[in-house]
Amino acid sequence: MKPSKIIISGGGTGGHIYPALAIAETLKSRSKDCDILFVGALGRMEMEKVPENGFPIKGLWIDGFQRSLSVRNLLFPLKLFVSLLQATWIVLTFRPQIVIGTGGFASGPLLFVAALMGIPGIIQEQNSYPGITNKILGKKVQKIAVAYDGMERFFPSEKLVFTGNPIRNKINNQHINPEEAKAAFGRDPKKKTLVVLGGSLGAQKINQMIASQMAYFEAQQIELIWQCGKLYYTTYQSMANAHCSIMPFVEHMDQLYAAADLIISRSGAGTLSELCLVGKPCILIPSPNVAENHQMHNAQALAQHGAAFVIAEKDLDKQFIPVFEHLWNDEKMGHEMAVQLKKLARPEATNAIVDEIQKLIAA
Repeated sequence: MKPSKIIISGGGTGGHIYPALAIAETLKSRSKDCDILFVGALGRMEMEKVPENGFPIKGLWIDGFQRSLSVRNLLFPLKLFVSLLQATWIVLTFRPQIVIGTGGFASGPLLFVAALMGIPGIIQEQNSYPGITNKILGKKVQKIAVAYDGMERFFPSEKLVFTGNPIRNKINNQHINPEEAKAAFGRDPKKKTLVVLGGSLGAQKINQMIASQMAYFEAQQIELIWQCGKLYYTTYQSMANAHCSIMPFVEHMDQLYAAADLIISRSGAGTLSELCLVGKPCILIPSPNVAENHQMHNAQALAQHGAAFVIAEKDLDKQFIPVFEHLWNDEKMGHEMAVQLKKLARPEATNAIVDEIQKLIAA
């Protein structure tokens, strides 16, 4: 790969940041002379996570439009105008050959400005149901890398490339002994382990449900690793016991996946791509608080293939224990679910996206 200048914009959540980092790492592995600049939103987690992974980042003064009544919406037009000016300055001074968007507040202004300047762009759409910004940007970029079938409903079909979602290299190349992984988290290596994923910040309803079932888990002597999120750790840390490890955040997700026999999780697109790759039976509890109800659409796409059970938050009280016991005790079903998950995995997704990026640069 020839030396090139590339801007990548993605952030707000790990679901946008980690795909962006996976793409950047693969670009660098193909050419150390590749000059990559990230653009994110000031105050969001990408401003911390991207430098931690060795890449420079510039921030735009941009925020999302709140769907509920909020004083933050009064500032939205001003923030959008300023962010467009900032994006213009960044593109003019850095002079990229291509701009890549993986979602998040900053990707909209940046890809819009790049398109006005005639710079090629590519969107990496993680979800089965895209947001408004990407639907608009889809008309302006050259390629749209997607992870689900049927995306011609939202984007020009001639621009679509089915690649799957980029996965962090550590997870893509995992060769970890499950018993050693369980022991590393303080769990009995010989027993089945339930892993609960609450995301980096935490999922309130999932945490409340797990807390309410702690007596049940303990009575059944179920080994539990509960990642509750940093916002809720002080609330739940005292519930740790001989059968349960509780932590705010897990740095080594490859090790956590290896330790799991069953996973309870939200259904962000990046997480689902990882679950397909590791092939562990899962119960998905979509967040109802995300734009376009992305998570429910994502989860149902897996459920249609027999690759997951889905429970809506409002149904947790009635459905969780019956669904959990059914899957926990039926090893044949768990195995079949794992097989279906792995059929949906796209381990070469990042390489496929980078191939498309190289083609656009060379064009």
